[in-house]
Amino acid sequence: MKANSLYILLIISLLSFKIVEGQELDKKKSVTQQAVLKQNTIKNKKIATKDTIKNDSILLKKSDTVKNDSIIKKKEAIEFPITHNAEDYTIQNAKNKTVTLYNKAQVIYGDIDLQAGKIILDYKNNTVYATGIKDSTGYVQRPVFKQGSQESEQDSILFNFKTEKALIYGIKTVQGEMITYGEKTKRVNDSTIYMKNLRFTTSQKKIPDYYIATNKAKLVPGKKIIVGGSNLVLADVPTPLYLPFAYFPLTQSRTSGFIIPSWGDNNQQGFFLQNGGYYFALNDYFDLEVTGDIYSNGSWAINTNSNYYVRYKFSGGLRFRFQNLTTSIKGFSDFSKASNYNITWTHRQDSKSSPNSNLTANVNISSSSQFFRQSLNEIDQTQVLNNSFNSSISYYKKFVGTPFNMNVTVTHNQNSNNETVNMTLPSLQVNMDRIFPFAGKGGVKKNPLQKVGLTYSMQGDYRIQTNEENFLSSKMFEGARSGVQHNLSSNTNIKAFKYFTLSPNLTYKDVWYFNSIKKRFDPSVQNTDNTLGAAVNDTISGFKRFNEYNFGVSLSTNIYGTFNFKKGRLKAIRHTIRPSISWSYRPNFAEQHNLTVRQSADINEPLLTYTPFEGGIYGIPGSGISNLLTFTLNNVLEGKVKPKDADSDEEDKKITILNNLNFNTSYNMAADSLRWSNVSFSAGTQLFKNKMAVNLSGSLDPYQVNQEGVRIDKFNASIFRLSQATLTANYSFSSSDLNKKKDEKSGNGAQNNPPDVFGSTINRTTNGFVNEPTDSNEPKEKTAKLYRANIPWNISFIYSAAYTNDGFRRAGIQTHTVGFSGSVELTPKWKVGYRSSYDIKNGAFSYTTLNFSRDLDSWRFNFNWVPFGPRTSYNFFIGVKSTMLSDLKWDKNQPPDRRLF
Repeated sequence: MKANSLYILLIISLLSFKIVEGQELDKKKSVTQQAVLKQNTIKNKKIATKDTIKNDSILLKKSDTVKNDSIIKKKEAIEFPITHNAEDYTIQNAKNKTVTLYNKAQVIYGDIDLQAGKIILDYKNNTVYATGIKDSTGYVQRPVFKQGSQESEQDSILFNFKTEKALIYGIKTVQGEMITYGEKTKRVNDSTIYMKNLRFTTSQKKIPDYYIATNKAKLVPGKKIIVGGSNLVLADVPTPLYLPFAYFPLTQSRTSGFIIPSWGDNNQQGFFLQNGGYYFALNDYFDLEVTGDIYSNGSWAINTNSNYYVRYKFSGGLRFRFQNLTTSIKGFSDFSKASNYNITWTHRQDSKSSPNSNLTANVNISSSSQFFRQSLNEIDQTQVLNNSFNSSISYYKKFVGTPFNMNVTVTHNQNSNNETVNMTLPSLQVNMDRIFPFAGKGGVKKNPLQKVGLTYSMQGDYRIQTNEENFLSSKMFEGARSGVQHNLSSNTNIKAFKYFTLSPNLTYKDVWYFNSIKKRFDPSVQNTDNTLGAAVNDTISGFKRFNEYNFGVSLSTNIYGTFNFKKGRLKAIRHTIRPSISWSYRPNFAEQHNLTVRQSADINEPLLTYTPFEGGIYGIPGSGISNLLTFTLNNVLEGKVKPKDADSDEEDKKITILNNLNFNTSYNMAADSLRWSNVSFSAGTQLFKNKMAVNLSGSLDPYQVNQEGVRIDKFNASIFRLSQATLTANYSFSSSDLNKKKDEKSGNGAQNNPPDVFGSTINRTTNGFVNEPTDSNEPKEKTAKLYRANIPWNISFIYSAAYTNDGFRRAGIQTHTVGFSGSVELTPKWKVGYRSSYDIKNGAFSYTTLNFSRDLDSWRFNFNWVPFGPRTSYNFFIGVKSTMLSDLKWDKNQPPDRRLF
């Protein structure tokens, strides 16, 4: 019962006085009423006399001395319009000084709304009484009190608006997610309420799934509930779980509190407690969660997680994890210690805050690329399959009124296979949008000169390559490389011979380096063949640059061919061919920068030719003349199909038979041998009403290889050798596809797509899966059809095969796998998800996971299982959905064991 309920009762009292007074004016005045009128007449005369005297000049001076009277005028009791109604009748009893409203009685004052079957106001005793009424269906129209978003429901209420005390029977209140049922409630004042025989729950059912029962409690509205001995009751069955006292916060905002840990054991670290700690609700914009893990063998971990959000500006989260792991027992051969950390940060800027600039961040940094594989508290086991950590922080700025924009990026890549770390600190890019310097007035572009477009870009990088051992230390800056690259390009297009498009182009590149190399012969260096003397590199600091350019022209057109059919549903096939031929020329720019150095102790051995730009981040000047002819051929096949019903008014349906069939090769006229490049090809199509996508790509080599595996200037006997090919196919199918025709006939086009249970987001605090968003119109409870039940399901297949033939030793299929994933909704509340793949070449299953999920209305259940393999583990969770009682849970986490054999 809110403190503001006092207002509604005072209003009802004042309302009843007005009603009674209006009726008595229409009747003959009683003797008592006439005496009151006489007294009022005398008062009015005195007031009139006082007003006359007040105008006297002598008294005016005296009134100045009491101008600031300490007596404060009483505030008006009625501040808003009052409305009331009752469906059956309204009775005013002047003798007993009561007003009765019956059947759907309602009183509204400001944002306060009181509804009940019956409302009785007794202004003689200063009380108001609201109750429900009985009919053939039982006790109905229970009193409901609303103020703003707050609402309470009770069997009856008796309130004294003079002493501000109340007695409430059978109350039901909703405070956020918490629903409270009380047998008897006594209101002492607006901030203290005592309750008897209470039940607390978050279940919205009429008969709750569960509740916490207590004999007595103290309620501070909108703040907290303090209760005595409490017992958890499931399905009206008391459990052995008992607490001597309990505290429940009722604030609408977040509150700080403890996080209950989970427990378990494994064969390496022994018994453990995980994810226990404290949650800090710092303010409305960000929070902080600190949890820790402790193991009986001495291992421990600490985790911090903070989320921040400012509406219409930005949002994100920062997370830090540190683990001090001890394996086995000291003195054993497999005993080891390791300390790892992981930092993740995500940041997103709202586009409304600054339309012309944007800051985004996605950071994932670890001290070791093996962090997730070594972690003892990794719920999402799919993280183990990641071979690299990638990070990026990017700031974009658009300079309004100019064609320029800027992008500053910091990147990080950490590979778990070779334990290398590559960073860019930072990368600056300045781009100029395409401009037309020769366009006519108003931007008109008619002739080739007016169509000449110009683009410019500048990129500056500072790159670091190191290993995990030197990561985040001063040593990682050793060998850092930097540079700046300018690119300028221009092109136009000319219509030639009516059906062809001729496109000349010109590109220019200028590269700046701040370090270069100089080779020298060192006779003390020992080579692998035990000989002495070799060329070594010296790094020279200083500005050095090179430039290069190329120009060319391309000719392209479109060829259309249509094949019509008179029989069958297939009406026509259209074949689109897009051939193009291009020529490009680039001079030899390396010649002017090349240097020579002695490379061996043998003076007869030729000198080594090198360029000082070796190892530069943007490469070296192009060596040799490039005079290329490039041939490209793209194909698309489309069809037109008649409707199944020839008499229908439906239009012909367009279908795509072949999405693409592309070929590409080039011929270098300036090369002295191996002038033809490999012919690359790609093809793609979709089958079974776009349910299956098939893609094929590869490379054809026209040249032979010698006994050492080196290409020679001699064509293959069969013209081409398939050097590399990749075939991928994926197919998705679901129960909604089978029911599509039935839905169309019944006029219901909605598809029941079961959620991807396997891909649900995992919450580390609860060790469970975050609830998926639901439609606001969805019913609170799902009902299952016992017969002819509809069981939604979906399944996806992924097929991949890779073939390699180097023409020397290795030839055949290198990888051959088929993967599958999906989910089955056994009932509206039971879901099963699965994912796995099978290596056809090696004859074994790869990483496999199963997930079982059960919607228990106010509870949820999840079981995630890796049944076999080196990462065998499981995670069990059952708990209350509501965040208010998120600690009411049981979870069991069995991490992967380190095997001795």
